[in-house]
Amino acid sequence: MENKEIGWLLLAVSILIIVFTFFYSSALDEAVRTSCFLQHGDVESCEMFDSVTKQTYFALAIAGILVIVSLFLLFSKQKEKLVVKKIKEKKIQKNIDLSGFRREEKEVYNLVKKNGAIFQADLIDKTGFSKARMTRIIDKLEGHGLVERKRRGMTNVVVLKED
Repeated sequence: MENKEIGWLLLAVSILIIVFTFFYSSALDEAVRTSCFLQHGDVESCEMFDSVTKQTYFALAIAGILVIVSLFLLFSKQKEKLVVKKIKEKKIQKNIDLSGFRREEKEVYNLVKKNGAIFQADLIDKTGFSKARMTRIIDKLEGHGLVERKRRGMTNVVVLKED
């Protein structure tokens, strides 16, 4: 349900409560007047008469609160639906000239590019190069700003360098 529909519903309920309160109060008032007059002879000194008045004010206060809430709902603006558009940033594919590199360096770069991020130990396993040779290849690629090493515990993760 929307706010306005709930507001109208609460307003109708509060009006019904007010009407029933006045009918109930007048009926109860008449019963108390008759009872108090028979017992005390005086209606003003009867304790029941005061309690009926307090109950009537209490019921009207609750109905008043409902009226205020319903008016608030009726005149408040409907919440705007927020449409969040997630803009996917297109990664600009930069053309990297690998012509000045050796076959091994191109192979390592292509493995890193294919996987996004790869452990240096996995590069050694996939290429079959020695640890020292892999370190030199990654150093050269890192020097040209193509990849970077990130330390992870006892090993390195090789990732493509982001601009």
